[in-house]
Amino acid sequence: MTLTATIYHNPRCTTSRTALKLIEEAGVTPRVVRYLESPPTEDELRTLLADAGLEPRQAVRTRESIYKELGLGSADDDTLIAAMIEHPVLIERPIVVTEKGTVLARPADKVHTVL
Repeated sequence: MTLTATIYHNPRCTTSRTALKLIEEAGVTPRVVRYLESPPTEDELRTLLADAGLEPRQAVRTRESIYKELGLGSADDDTLIAAMIEHPVLIERPIVVTEKGTVLARPADKVHTVL
């Protein structure tokens, strides 16, 4: 069976570019989702996080200015999910999905766990 992969990717992110390169070096041609241009739906995001074993707080980019502007420091999970859908820059990246599982590839070499 040929492994398939999807990477939720931001080409401006060094970690995301490194993870993409590691996937390609493993002989896999991934489906690349530029999530800033084509963000996941709420259901898709919830599924990605659940499959990766992550709580929303573990997958939100707290250093983004919009995080502070929206006062998300003490937000509940539903509020964080809504903010991540409305402002996809808040979604930590890259998220990689294969038949072997889903992983937030930070650091990038975590991608090997699903290849």
